Amino acid sequence: MHDIGDGHTHHPEPHDHDGAPDGAAARWKHDGVRVIPGDRLDPNTAQTPGMFRQAAVNAARVGAQKIWAGTVAIEPDAKTGVHHHGALESVIYIVSGRARMRWGERLEYVAEAGPGDFIFVPPYVPHQEINASTDAPLHCVLVRSDNEAVVVNLPDVDAAERPETVYWIDPIHRQP
Repeated sequence: MHDIGDGHTHHPEPHDHDGAPDGAAARWKHDGVRVIPGDRLDPNTAQTPGMFRQAAVNAARVGAQKIWAGTVAIEPDAKTGVHHHGALESVIYIVSGRARMRWGERLEYVAEAGPGDFIFVPPYVPHQEINASTDAPLHCVLVRSDNEAVVVNLPDVDAAERPETVYWIDPIHRQP
């Protein structure tokens, strides 16, 4: 028992000899860290023509409760329809190729990203993912803030003819 300074006594949880809560060490063998081999991803996900999505981390595969992660391979010149992901936040990491993102009520904004770049998509933002290359595939890693595959398609968007290029300015680090 420990006096935690406010007049109350703290009773620590019983622990195994290794410092883990009782019984946790044995449970962690199969319910702890998981390695998902890249050649064993699950293609049983929503698919878009010209794109091939595969789940690595979700509720069904590893019991994830708060995130979804996977990959997408996008054929040259392919693009999604206009959509958003509800209340979810999304992160896209570009492994290879060139991504073009359009977003806004009329897709009036555009930015591109290349290998090593991250793209953050806030909740409810209408957007469209595009492979900016006409001859090379685009490979990305996707992470979403929930294990549900929320996609709300917005088929009646009148897209702007000439979107405005947006260069993000980091509020923490000054640009040279």
